[in-house]
Amino acid sequence: METTKQSYSDTFTIAWRCLLLSCRNPETFLTSILLPALMMLLFVSLFGSLIRVDGTSYTAYIVPGVLIQCAAQGSSTTAIMVNQDITSGILSRFSTLPIRQGALLYGHVLEACARNLVTSAVVLVIALLLGFRPALTLTGLGITFLLLSGMILALSWLAVAVGILSKSAQGASSLSSLAIVLPYLSSGFVPTEHLPPLLRTFARYQPMTPVIDAMRDALSGSPADAGTLGAALLWCALLTAVFCAASVLFLKRRLLG
Repeated sequence: METTKQSYSDTFTIAWRCLLLSCRNPETFLTSILLPALMMLLFVSLFGSLIRVDGTSYTAYIVPGVLIQCAAQGSSTTAIMVNQDITSGILSRFSTLPIRQGALLYGHVLEACARNLVTSAVVLVIALLLGFRPALTLTGLGITFLLLSGMILALSWLAVAVGILSKSAQGASSLSSLAIVLPYLSSGFVPTEHLPPLLRTFARYQPMTPVIDAMRDALSGSPADAGTLGAALLWCALLTAVFCAASVLFLKRRLLG
């Protein structure tokens, strides 16, 4: 029990340190607050009058896609922070202290989740100002929060793995930007049937699409499709498990190497 309490304490301490570093970095404010707001405004103002979606407004249609897109963008900040801790040697020094090694990574992930949830709140506020009116049912809100948190967690662990593997902060930023592309190649911004055949096939079977579709149904008050929701939850759990295990393994190798 004492060991578990110490692990939680170490994790929260590292997370608080990462949060303070984020607050002192103007780039984090730009990436986490300003860019998501601008993205929502730009997509609605540029494409809202051009793209027609059956049964809903374009603003309501793209909200889940923008939420996931912003989480992917936020993962770039996490990858850079982890890489800076690795290359500066601070994680090596932390590992010599009586701190559980897993807490060094869990702290970064906890801070990333908190920061991305704030970003998501900003996106939702902007969407509400633009006319978005979600169906405020307890089930719908619960599904939306669960899926959004699951995808943020998966992307955060992906960012941690990229940050550990990369040789520099620039490399970490470049590699993590690959995650930013996936929401565009999904049902996040246009229906998949409007995509070219090759992209349509990829969009239907990549992990972002079922997550976005299930969130869209939940926010609109539509009955949840069991297959789509199950696939979304499975993708979130699978990606989180894989990237978490990979991050722990990569950190051990990096510290020993």
